[in-house]
Amino acid sequence: MSMMPVTDSMFLFIETREHPMHVGGLQLFTPPEGAGPDYLREVRHDLLHNSSVRDLFRQRLARPVNTAGYLAWRADPALDLDYHFRHSALPRPGRIRELLELTSRWHSTLLDRHRPLWEVHLVEGLDDGRFAVYSKIHHSVMDGVSALRQLQSTLSDDPDARDCPPPWGIRESQKSRRVPADPRGLLRTLTGTAKQLADTPRAAWKVAMEAFREHTLTLPLEAPKTMLNVPIGGARRFAAQSWPQERVRKVAAAAGVTSNDVVLAMCSGALRDYLIEQRALPPAPLIAMVPVSLRSRAEQREASGNRIGALLCNLGTDKADPADRLTTIARSTADGKRLFKELTPLQTLLLSALNVAPLAATPVPGYVGNTRPPFNLVISNVPGPRKQMYWNGAALDGIYPASVLLDGQALNITLTSNGDNLDFGITGCRRSVPHLQRLLTHLETALAELEDAVG
Repeated sequence: MSMMPVTDSMFLFIETREHPMHVGGLQLFTPPEGAGPDYLREVRHDLLHNSSVRDLFRQRLARPVNTAGYLAWRADPALDLDYHFRHSALPRPGRIRELLELTSRWHSTLLDRHRPLWEVHLVEGLDDGRFAVYSKIHHSVMDGVSALRQLQSTLSDDPDARDCPPPWGIRESQKSRRVPADPRGLLRTLTGTAKQLADTPRAAWKVAMEAFREHTLTLPLEAPKTMLNVPIGGARRFAAQSWPQERVRKVAAAAGVTSNDVVLAMCSGALRDYLIEQRALPPAPLIAMVPVSLRSRAEQREASGNRIGALLCNLGTDKADPADRLTTIARSTADGKRLFKELTPLQTLLLSALNVAPLAATPVPGYVGNTRPPFNLVISNVPGPRKQMYWNGAALDGIYPASVLLDGQALNITLTSNGDNLDFGITGCRRSVPHLQRLLTHLETALAELEDAVG
């Protein structure tokens, strides 16, 4: 049995039927040349009977200690891979539309807490001959960054490689013996943590000065109330599409900003157009929470746990000019990143906790309907593969993340880099965000407007 960090157990504590707390992803593949009609059936059979399982995917929840919830993991003595790894087919005509509808339904259902908290679905029946893999894993086990690292660890840049492990596996070359804990290292960690905690008042003063004297820092509860900030149901909609990275890079270079600023400006323009379409655009600018990885360089390859900070960004949706929106976003992100660099890792974590703390009150009846949201939505950019990747000869065509929603947060936009593309996954509450797929059209319009504005 192993204890879980409080940051991980909280995802179990706050989970309800309306708020599934798992992260997911949809991957599209082109089968290798010469793949026959039984290709996927043979792939599944081989993975079920000839694959190892990473320890992380064997762990299940230990019995709750008390009403506070689950605090520990234990190994599942009889992992049922046939339950976790499922083979499905799309209804005709097998378009991407049918695939996204199926993904929406899978992403809406809770994981079984009596088993290890993950599922993988192998999907055939696409009219263009490709196949898909949808996977989901509980946020208490992995955050989105960790899940993407796990996926990348199973891929190869060699189209002829046939030794790629399954999504729940690990390469033989990556296996290592567990190193016993060093008590002296633990003492050093505790000493360093105590020192950082002692510096917390100084960090709080720095934040206060930024916010109230220089008026540069975006704080929680400054966001306007919108149609996206309402109580949500348990059903989800999921939409996905890819854009060439080169288009984003050219805009960033011409405007003298980062590519991530351009991505945020794409989202800003899309949200503005969508809310105008719904006759629901507020006069004040929308605020996005942008997750920031807090992993050190030594932890960059780690594929487990949660190491995420929270930066708030002014999206400038009150401005009609796309160039003005981009300038506002670039200034807002630069101010936030500068402050993060001046704080210690623990102080950064504490500031991030302050930014998202109001979400803890969302289960209180009437809270969401009668208060301003801490931010309007989450927009996350997760680094992915830098070149074309393959899984046992099948070419990876797309990686589309599906994320978590909460009361008062009915929409999430997460994207990842994938070779020459940026792959967007948009998750929304099925009841609260009508015509979710329209955001894909508005993202293209927003990028085209940015190209014209800086061209």
